[in-house]
Amino acid sequence: MASTTSIASSLSDSIPLPPARDIPSSFTASLKSWWSAGEKESAAAEERLLRKLPYFRPANTPASTPTEYPVVAHSSRVQLSDPKKYINTLTIESTSPSPSAPPPAVVVHGYGAGLGFFFQNFPALGRWAGARGTSVYALDWLGMGRSARIPFRVKAKREDIDGRVAEAESFFIDSLEEWRAKKGLEKMTLIGHSLGGYLSVAYALKYPTRVSKLILLSPAGVPRGLETTQYAREVTDSQPVGASDADHAEPASSNKVESMRAGQSAEQRKESRSRKLFTYLWEEGFSPFQVVRSSLFWGPILVGKYSTRRLIGLSAEDTKAMHEYILNITLAKGSGEYCISHLLAPGAHARRPLVDRIAALKIPVTFVYGDNDWMDPEGGSQSVENMRQAGNGEGRMYIVPHAGHHLYLDNSKATNDLLVKELDRHHRSSS
Repeated sequence: MASTTSIASSLSDSIPLPPARDIPSSFTASLKSWWSAGEKESAAAEERLLRKLPYFRPANTPASTPTEYPVVAHSSRVQLSDPKKYINTLTIESTSPSPSAPPPAVVVHGYGAGLGFFFQNFPALGRWAGARGTSVYALDWLGMGRSARIPFRVKAKREDIDGRVAEAESFFIDSLEEWRAKKGLEKMTLIGHSLGGYLSVAYALKYPTRVSKLILLSPAGVPRGLETTQYAREVTDSQPVGASDADHAEPASSNKVESMRAGQSAEQRKESRSRKLFTYLWEEGFSPFQVVRSSLFWGPILVGKYSTRRLIGLSAEDTKAMHEYILNITLAKGSGEYCISHLLAPGAHARRPLVDRIAALKIPVTFVYGDNDWMDPEGGSQSVENMRQAGNGEGRMYIVPHAGHHLYLDNSKATNDLLVKELDRHHRSSS
């Protein structure tokens, strides 16, 4: 049988994929990048990231291709009942499914992102799936990433807050439920980042029998009131550095949470005018992706400035690959991104905070934050306490060192170790 290396090589060589372009630093380069953007480039950008998995099968690869790995991965579009709706999906499945396997893990991204953001987490999750004989899925929310970009509309009147929130949440979670049914999954563990964490909780509240547990990575919309969350820092912060293999997530102590909040308050006090302008536009429901699309030829340079600052901890090759991916999903037609003003009120806090709703869940819920996060961790602490008071002692909260809001990317090793630990927690104790 062919070696692992030669199998991976033959799969990649059979369908050549051009390397990612350099991040543009001139108008000419930006114009060329803008001109070539589109569905074909978007698909290629995503596949560059997924091909980092040696067991990933590119499109049109024969299903009979041999593999020595315990899992195989492929991407597809899962068609929903409405012919205009489909969900872009990555599947990592065991080649030897176990009858006692734990529920599959489903990874969902944050606002305006896509499944490609988790390329550094898929190897560890793939090893977990292979060892447990189960599957891992990652998907793009309807209206985001490379899923169908259908019109996003809310019919509720402006003053009908509950109606607006319910419609905006349903746009995403009902399509997730239809996706689950199409994939034939009885139950699943949801791993959600940021807005994906918020929507994962909303899904579990509406479809409680379909969720085994929740792992929430720096979830949005948790605390009530303004607190110290600063959404503007998403585009102004640089990537934290200093992560090492010795790092590990630690249970969140009250002292650590207070220390993080003190740092966030200090950042608020020195907020620049440009940050205040960004925050104002965000609060008014103006999509930040509209700015990039409206800038036309300058869009790739704007995204490049974000990529080079936010992805400073990645290799040059990975930074270019991620930039190309971010650029193409950002330039795609606006859709699900317009949910933001319906879910978040001025001040960037949730109109229906999760801290006031999460106690209804009777499943394990794990909150995880980066130690340099701009998302207020107090909401997570209070949520765990509210669950405990409601009789659910399965709430957990952890802090990942050398990491910010994108902790899964900033310190992938520590995050991956925690993900596997939490995925195994109840499976191991029940086996």
